[in-house]
Amino acid sequence: MNTYPDKISDIAALEDLLSLPTEASVKMCSELEGDIMFLGIGGKIGPTLARMTRRACDKAGLEKRIYGVSLFESDELRKQIEDMGIETIHGDLLDTGFIQSLPKAKNVFFLAGMKFGSEENISLTWAVNSYMPALVADHFKESRIVAFSTGCVYPLVPVESGGSLESDPPEPLGEYAQSCLGRERMFEYGSKKYQTKVCVIRLNYSVELRYGVLLDIASKVKNQEAIDLSMGYFNVIWQGDVNDMVLRSLELCDSPAKILNITGEEILSVREVALEFGKLLQVTPEFAGKEANTALLNNAGLAFRLFGHPQLKSRQLIKWIADWISDGGETLGKPTHYEVRDGKY
Repeated sequence: MNTYPDKISDIAALEDLLSLPTEASVKMCSELEGDIMFLGIGGKIGPTLARMTRRACDKAGLEKRIYGVSLFESDELRKQIEDMGIETIHGDLLDTGFIQSLPKAKNVFFLAGMKFGSEENISLTWAVNSYMPALVADHFKESRIVAFSTGCVYPLVPVESGGSLESDPPEPLGEYAQSCLGRERMFEYGSKKYQTKVCVIRLNYSVELRYGVLLDIASKVKNQEAIDLSMGYFNVIWQGDVNDMVLRSLELCDSPAKILNITGEEILSVREVALEFGKLLQVTPEFAGKEANTALLNNAGLAFRLFGHPQLKSRQLIKWIADWISDGGETLGKPTHYEVRDGKY
């Protein structure tokens, strides 16, 4: 069990915590055969997940090649990833020729996806979220693949239900969520056609200090913006816990594809979280609307039985984030749009 500080003061300390491997992830890596590739490494989760993998392999005494594939938003990001001991490959995963040029690593993590602004470019959203996975499933047919999806493929459910289970039928609302289900179906198709071992991760919502639902609420409290209560409840999970569970999901890959929900243990109230931020930031929150009796919620009981419970609770995360924004900490400026109820992101 890792221990955590009372406060996180800078990005270096934050990223160190997000990529700190557990004993379980080190043990898994010590038994892992083959090299590792991260497709879409340049997003919000990729760099710290890859770094955790590198650290776990190093701690296990393994000399594995780890690749990071992305268009890379900047040379600085690419250098940061290379400094972790990751071999970077620059290219467009929608380019079939580029896909076919990639080394066929034994273990593949698929992190690419489009959400923000998806309503403004529906065709690109479908290409990235459904067509690209088909290309990946075909090229890496002999690999084990852990593919990120989203809890948005589930319908809104009553809060008292405890959240959607992996056995519940998906009912995606809006074209973003539909395209994400398309992503899952392409990996499922490849898994059945080629007997590729796959694990599909339905995640909502990963949080850290620079982005996520908790930061969205905290920022609105601090700026005295009205907080929409119509999506009145939500799940979150610390990104460090996400990284650990996703890394260890390599062991779950199977054919037909395995589905796994990943989220936190708690169903949180937007109102109560805002009030807690209000106390810490010494601001009275402003609200608009009222809570509906349904929300987008996942139940990650299966993941907890397989991997154990998340190490961090929401109370610690709320305190960290309150301190972070009070001190003017850097944020990514990418709202989650957690309040959306019509699927239009």
